[in-house]
Amino acid sequence: MSSRISALDAVVFGVDVQSGDVRGDAPSYAVVAFDGESLDRDVVSHRKLRRLIDREEPAIVATDNVYELAADKDALVRLLGSLPDETRLVQVTGDEQPEPLSRVASRHGVPYGKKPMQEAEAAARLAAANVGYEVSAFTDTTEVKVSRGRSTGSGGWSEDRYTRRIHGSVKRRAREVDSELREAGLDYEMDETEKYGGYANAVFTVEARPSNIPISARRAGDTRTEIERVRRDGIEFRPLAKRRDHVLVGIDPGTTTAVAIVGLEGRVLDVLSTRTADTAAVIEWIVERGRPVIVAADVEPMPSTVEKIRRSFSAAGWVPERDLPVDEKQHRTREEGYENDHERDALAAALHAFDAYEDTFERVGQKVPPRIETGEVIARVVAGEESVETVLADLSDDDEADDDEDEHEPRELTSEEQRIKELETRVERLDSHVDDLEATIEEKEETIAEYERELTDARREERREARERREVNRLERENERLERERDEQREANEELTEKFDRLKELWRLDHSNFADVAEAKQGLVPVKPVAKFTKNALQAADERYGLAAGDVVYLRDASGAGRSTAETLVEREPRVVLKDGGLSEVARELLFEHGIPVAPADEVPIEEVDDLAVAREGAVEAAIEGWKERADAWRKNQNESMVDQVISEHRADRGESD
Repeated sequence: MSSRISALDAVVFGVDVQSGDVRGDAPSYAVVAFDGESLDRDVVSHRKLRRLIDREEPAIVATDNVYELAADKDALVRLLGSLPDETRLVQVTGDEQPEPLSRVASRHGVPYGKKPMQEAEAAARLAAANVGYEVSAFTDTTEVKVSRGRSTGSGGWSEDRYTRRIHGSVKRRAREVDSELREAGLDYEMDETEKYGGYANAVFTVEARPSNIPISARRAGDTRTEIERVRRDGIEFRPLAKRRDHVLVGIDPGTTTAVAIVGLEGRVLDVLSTRTADTAAVIEWIVERGRPVIVAADVEPMPSTVEKIRRSFSAAGWVPERDLPVDEKQHRTREEGYENDHERDALAAALHAFDAYEDTFERVGQKVPPRIETGEVIARVVAGEESVETVLADLSDDDEADDDEDEHEPRELTSEEQRIKELETRVERLDSHVDDLEATIEEKEETIAEYERELTDARREERREARERREVNRLERENERLERERDEQREANEELTEKFDRLKELWRLDHSNFADVAEAKQGLVPVKPVAKFTKNALQAADERYGLAAGDVVYLRDASGAGRSTAETLVEREPRVVLKDGGLSEVARELLFEHGIPVAPADEVPIEEVDDLAVAREGAVEAAIEGWKERADAWRKNQNESMVDQVISEHRADRGESD
């Protein structure tokens, strides 16, 4: 269960200044690469150190002071941002208030020497043993920004078209990123800025580190994709291993064993319930989460399994005066999360133990100076039953011994040195006051940060609601469009249905099997339209629906036909010719000679469907009868004219003979 770096895991770089200063002269660094077994040593410049880190990508870069690598906080942030994604910067001597490297190395049994190479080796070995604090300026959240890759100024086309093309490219790239993040199963939020023709930019806030995101920074054509980790409000120091923290442990043994870990401030850190883990596995699980000060049970006397675990940690034990009732356990754990009764009982034991010792923890904490770990003092006072003063004196003696082991014998101070010492004491008191003020400022800043987080959450919620409103509006518009299309399709369908019915009637009329039935039922006769009275138009109509003897032919434009065209129509032997426009004299005489009736189309109501048409049989017969009457009248007139002409000629002949 140990998480130490080994030869099978990764390499740790230990770094210490060899010469120079990062704030002034070009520094050189002693570098030790440690893989858990072997050591490689070298002295490199600052630039070469950066290249070495980029090339080798060590798991940890360890140092006793991060400001040996960066001149100030801004430079430190830039350094952290330039490290490979899997490389961590670790300060092995502590957080914002580091200890001497010699003291830390002595505490953990790591070889130490004052030479830079020896200090670099000590830093590497300490970091490999999970000693120190990871320095972080970034969260595990990453922003992926898709934006314009070039200005929207004049681009050779008209400016509007050029701008629309760029915004369209940004929108397409944003959709690609959205699809890739969704396929990778990552949690993210998208915030786009819509512009003419697409997006001006789109920002994806992804809950993952850059190495886990299947997208790379690039600039291609009209778009640019940038990837940047989200900055913290400041620089954070996080311990590599949390097992140094002192905790309270509540245990409920049995077929299902439950364990609860509670910090010295009363906060629940972790809960476990298992049916398979033995006592050794439970102890190992506890070791990974802290150093027990108190081991508690919810029944009296303490069960043997719990007692065994307590002795393995040399921790103090706590049991209630009588078995804790179920209602008390439920009340004490009402604000905590648990999955079953066993976890509830373990939580209740740990929290009741904290209640019993809370005053002791506060009293001890008030007496412990800032440079001494409060948890260590509490552990010795509670478990070792020592007084606070004894423990503090012992720890102070240890610190002084560490500090003085390499110093000369003390000598009597001069008046100037004594004055300096007094001033230093005053400075320490002022520093302490400054620390208090800074703590107050930090609390205020945390309050402000909380308000800012709430504001950010509110803005995020507002953006989400705006996106929902946009989506609802889009869907409403889409729904209206589909309804319009549906109505149009219905109208078109009705028209086609009506046309189809009429076509079926025409089909019945035009087929021998149904013509008699159609005529009997409807009294209709098919009419075959011809666009113009020309040979080509007659041929096209014949090819389209066939011109046969006895057909009713409708000439849409009867003008202009000559003898040969009229003969072509005569050959088809139509029943009657309905016409629009006037016939040529030649065509009229030829049709009359062959006894083909000709009538104006106005006399016969014609109902047309596309290129097909029908007319009432009665109207057709009436038109034929009208033609016959006109033909008889014309013949009669012709005969009378001929008789008059003969008489006139005869009289003229007699007059000449006389």
